[in-house]
Amino acid sequence: MRVLETMHSFDHEQVVFCQDKTAGLKAIIAIHDTTLGPALGGLRMWPYASEEEALIDVLRLSRGMTYKNAVAGLNLGGGKAVIIGDPRKDKSEALFRAFGRCVESLGGRYITAEDVGTTVQDMDMIHEETNYVTGISPAFGSSGNPSPVTAYGVYQGMRAAAQKAFGSPSLKDKRVAMQGCGSVAYHLARHLHEEGAELYVTDLYEDNVERFVREFGAKPVARDAIYDVDADIFSPNALGGILNDDTLSRLKVKVIAGPANNQLQEDRHGDILYEKGILYVPDFVINAGGVINVADELEGYNRERALKKVERIYDNVLIIMEIAEREHISHAAAANRLAEERIRTIGRVRKTFLPQEKNMLNLGKRG
Repeated sequence: MRVLETMHSFDHEQVVFCQDKTAGLKAIIAIHDTTLGPALGGLRMWPYASEEEALIDVLRLSRGMTYKNAVAGLNLGGGKAVIIGDPRKDKSEALFRAFGRCVESLGGRYITAEDVGTTVQDMDMIHEETNYVTGISPAFGSSGNPSPVTAYGVYQGMRAAAQKAFGSPSLKDKRVAMQGCGSVAYHLARHLHEEGAELYVTDLYEDNVERFVREFGAKPVARDAIYDVDADIFSPNALGGILNDDTLSRLKVKVIAGPANNQLQEDRHGDILYEKGILYVPDFVINAGGVINVADELEGYNRERALKKVERIYDNVLIIMEIAEREHISHAAAANRLAEERIRTIGRVRKTFLPQEKNMLNLGKRG
């Protein structure tokens, strides 16, 4: 695989490969764009089939973080990291501390956080080696597990989509097909259940499905059959690339809204959804609650303030729908346009040299 050419195609600034034989660490850190500030994005641990698969995933995820942070109004760039390994079998203190030292070596260009396959406890171990980590235990003055706040943001975005698609933000009696029953999906299901939605669920692990059935009265569905459920809303809560040529023809929903990253296998699938009249809420818009929450730690964490910021996802979804209608473009393209415009505008503002940046002038001095 031609790594530099692949980086060029995604327009990345930097990709760092990390390994530690003693700890069993095989990781990749991707920094996509730091126009708005240091790159913030989670650490995913997954048993990738190959190093190439891991690289493509981290490149796609980090680019998505650039757009997510921009639309969310954060002064942060986009980055992401992946560890190749099974999160149910391969975790250790040495693994995460070795990764923490990799993060520390970047000097603050990348700030890590929890993601699929990692936990608050994992972040605590990383914190042993670096301060460039968010989402650590509340005992350290941090916000803890970001999953409940991510789910709250998805819930707000889903309500905004319902307002547009059904004429009311209420999700009572709405049939929601949920693909994936992980941590974020659990808290999202709790919100939906409390409002009276009817849930259909599937997951890679049967015990996760059983928990949803037991606690929320959800109806279990075979993994591949989730696309065929006669529902109002399809909520992707697992991995990416699930909106593709094979699945789009099977969906019977009016709304797609869920926290999974990189849901569109290709950009053209966003256009197909628009042409089919399906209201698609781009993942990096609706799942921004977690990053908004952990970013608040950089100011000294205040949960009430963080949740107020997360509630703006409702308004952001409506703004994107308005752009799509006005410009006659897909919802995915409208979200990209909103993000890119903020990056361009703030990038121009930041071109002015500031006195506190004078230390940069000393880099070339000798003796």
